Amino acid sequence: MAPRRPAADPLIEQFLDSLWLERGASRLTLAAYRRDLTSLAAHLTPHDKTPADATHGDLLDYLAAQGSLAPRSLARRLSALRGFYRYLLREGRIADDPSTRIDSPRLGRPLPKTLSETDVERLLEAPGDACAQALRDGAMLELLYATGLRVSELVGLRLAQVDLNRGVLVVLGKGARERLVPIGDTALMRLESYLAHGRSALLDGRVSDALFVTRRGGAMTRQAFWHRLRAHAQRAGLSQLPSPHTLRHAFATHLLNHGADLRAVQMLLGHADLSTTQIYTHVARERLKALHARHHPRG
Repeated sequence: MAPRRPAADPLIEQFLDSLWLERGASRLTLAAYRRDLTSLAAHLTPHDKTPADATHGDLLDYLAAQGSLAPRSLARRLSALRGFYRYLLREGRIADDPSTRIDSPRLGRPLPKTLSETDVERLLEAPGDACAQALRDGAMLELLYATGLRVSELVGLRLAQVDLNRGVLVVLGKGARERLVPIGDTALMRLESYLAHGRSALLDGRVSDALFVTRRGGAMTRQAFWHRLRAHAQRAGLSQLPSPHTLRHAFATHLLNHGADLRAVQMLLGHADLSTTQIYTHVARERLKALHARHHPRG
């Protein structure tokens, strides 16, 4: 005999309605949560229980039965359960939350994608210097790699934030935290060349306080720079088409590969917490292992 399928649970639908009304949850999020909670209901049906009747032990049994799920999928399923039971508790439908004291699965932090130093060199050379637009793109790419700025910080730079004499940028990062970032000699030369020969040509008599401008006289946008970066990556023949964040990762990884202190990298990236920066130690370590395997006689 086929197993009994649970009837539609009105509490699940009320919870999903609240997610949509109160948090503006997307259609995909609502569908995922509905699948997760319906899965729990199906697990409880043979025991003549509904999700509202579930105990702490019932949830542990249910999660244990999901052993084939990837950790991220299991974590999302547990998140759906926690949200559902918090809603029931808030609405007075249950006296205790059975999802408390259930540990989330450990999720390995994904390693950021980066570029080799050779690939970065090819990318930085791709724009050339044949026109004002090329001077601008070259300065932006060089500055992004030299400073590790976020793309929003790069396109948001104003002339007043650039100190050519000292060779630094005054950057306003997340949380309105201000930091000084050294530009570096090569990036400084390309930036000076853009300011001397490219920016005024792009503005064509118009006035702007933005550092990087377009041919229409407006400030460069993140989307426009993303497309310019991809075009130059294709011109450079890179197999991996990078995002602006890839160059930020390359900046941090290459600094660590060449012996930079982790706290110095943290300050340059504008990370409030050192633990955010520590992901780059894993990237550098993987590169060292690969170098050892390739060059050591017993690697």
